[in-house]
Amino acid sequence: MEVGRLRALLELARCGTMAAAAEALSLTPSAVSQQIAQLEEEAGVKLTERIGRRVRLTPAGHALVGYAERMMVVLDEARSEMAELRREIAGELRVAAFPSIASVVLPDTVKALQLAFPRLEIAIEELEAIDGVAALRSWRTDVALIDDLSIVAGDNRENVAVVPLAEDVWYVTVSTDHPLSKKPSLSLADLRHETWAIESRGGPLGSYVADLCRRAGYEPRTNAICRGSEMIEAMVASGCSVSIVPGLRRLRSPRGVAWVRLRPEVRRKIYVAYRRGERNHPMVKVFVEEIVRTASSLLG
Repeated sequence: MEVGRLRALLELARCGTMAAAAEALSLTPSAVSQQIAQLEEEAGVKLTERIGRRVRLTPAGHALVGYAERMMVVLDEARSEMAELRREIAGELRVAAFPSIASVVLPDTVKALQLAFPRLEIAIEELEAIDGVAALRSWRTDVALIDDLSIVAGDNRENVAVVPLAEDVWYVTVSTDHPLSKKPSLSLADLRHETWAIESRGGPLGSYVADLCRRAGYEPRTNAICRGSEMIEAMVASGCSVSIVPGLRRLRSPRGVAWVRLRPEVRRKIYVAYRRGERNHPMVKVFVEEIVRTASSLLG
């Protein structure tokens, strides 16, 4: 069975639709459909069935996914051993990272590795943490910087290993002209009557902020649903909104934003993740070692 077809089946099992699997694999839906059809022909049994717009695996499909996952781990291990035998750290290492941590730790990490290993090429793609997890699981990246908000409960991560990188404390952000800006700390209850700017609730950060407010007994009244931190910070600096955001963003905060400690303290954990089959890959090992060292130096 051809590896590309097995990867298509794995991605289809994860995503649930041909279109989503195709996007993850950078293919067209018809190409994914064709690969699944060829795989079914090779297996001699139906692997999928349509339920509306979604595709559900048959019992045979579920069984083959289990075998495919183990096969991909073995292939990762084989590639890692071949790289070790070459006794040279060279080639391209693909890294996915979300913006707030990427801007802090990646420049120094990449610079140090370029000096130590001139033939190592690091290709960075800026992805939100939850998308980095997906890219890692679909073999579109080799290493991903993720956080505990992107680790979905019940998600199958047995093939993914994580190494702790940092902890990020969340803050309340208000305009420097806001009366609350002079407080030493603020609770979510203190913000009940404020107007909020938050990230899109379809993403983990926006959903997390909304859930924190609900746990405090209210639905946040929003005047800005934003795609990223720049718009949130602009709304806060203007005095139009308040928000709570990860502390890493404080390192590049614009003028006009006051950062006040959140009470009780809320933290998120940040990890560097890779596939378990590549735990001994020389490029992965040196990258993980260097980024942990860099994070300890800059954020410790």
